[in-house]
Amino acid sequence: MWVNRFTKTPMKAKIKKIQIFSISIFALAVIIMIFFIPLKREKAVPDTEERSKKIILGFSQIGSESAWRTRNTQSIFEAAEANDIQIIYDDAQQKQENQLKAIRSFIVYQVDVIAFVPIVEDGWDNVLQEAKDAGIPVILVDRQINADPSLYAGFLGENGVEEGRRAARFLLSKCRDKTEKVTIFEMSGTENSSIVKNRARGFREIINTDPKFQIIHTENGDFLRSRGKEICDVLLANNVRENGNTTNTLYFDGQKIDAVFSHNDSMTLGFLDSLQAHKVNAKNTIFITIDAEQESIDALKDGKLNCVVECNPNLGPMLMELVKQIAEGNTIPHITYNNETVFTEDDDFSVYEPRGY
Repeated sequence: MWVNRFTKTPMKAKIKKIQIFSISIFALAVIIMIFFIPLKREKAVPDTEERSKKIILGFSQIGSESAWRTRNTQSIFEAAEANDIQIIYDDAQQKQENQLKAIRSFIVYQVDVIAFVPIVEDGWDNVLQEAKDAGIPVILVDRQINADPSLYAGFLGENGVEEGRRAARFLLSKCRDKTEKVTIFEMSGTENSSIVKNRARGFREIINTDPKFQIIHTENGDFLRSRGKEICDVLLANNVRENGNTTNTLYFDGQKIDAVFSHNDSMTLGFLDSLQAHKVNAKNTIFITIDAEQESIDALKDGKLNCVVECNPNLGPMLMELVKQIAEGNTIPHITYNNETVFTEDDDFSVYEPRGY
């Protein structure tokens, strides 16, 4: 037939060519898969590993009760950004139960390191054991705790005992020529916090070397400005009731107050707010405070305070260095103290630099 005569041989040849072409295409595809696709995968792996190397830090702050605390938080965020460390942040709002929940959420999230400012000393053993079991190291910041030291990697913050000593040394020097009794009214911070206990211990360690110094009362101001004002309001109201009029001399329970030792600037500034509101000039009372916020330094310059012991809030850079060391599998010092100084009425105020908080 016409079809057979004219198409049989050419059709076979055409089919053969198509088969050869198909095989060639298949072989080429196999070669591409072997040589090119693995190369693309190898290129993608470093990107994934690079992303996974970014350290994740879970950080629980106790709150924002003062300019000092706000600056402390800012310092940590600034340092984390500078070191390319991701922060998962929680504000505990002054409640331990909130911190416990936050730490457990960090464990579930499987962060690389946990850091937190413990609001009180006790009650951390169980959650720290959970973090340890999960292989997540923990750093204490600003405040210490009562717990098995093996449950946390280290502490970073101030030396509270030394801060108390520095406050007391100024008072001893200020009153070195006095022979009569020196009465002290103390405003302490959050009950059962390590910083309160340490500052009180350091202060007493020094003043107890001279029997003329006597703490006549300690009042819990909870580190709050509002509480400092309330405490002074009560003192002044009692002055009126007991003395029949307001005076520029402060009294507690009928005893003249020679010195006020406050565990932080917020309470001190609240106390000064009350004095100003009642138009009381307590220039004969010695005021010693701890923190060194800008407002307290200004009060020192104005003669309203006599001594300001620094508690440096800028812990961020040191914390990030410790975080990186731990993340790399290294051991960190169990205690790391920040550098701090003392400002007094005898200083050359012209050399003071802005505090930044």
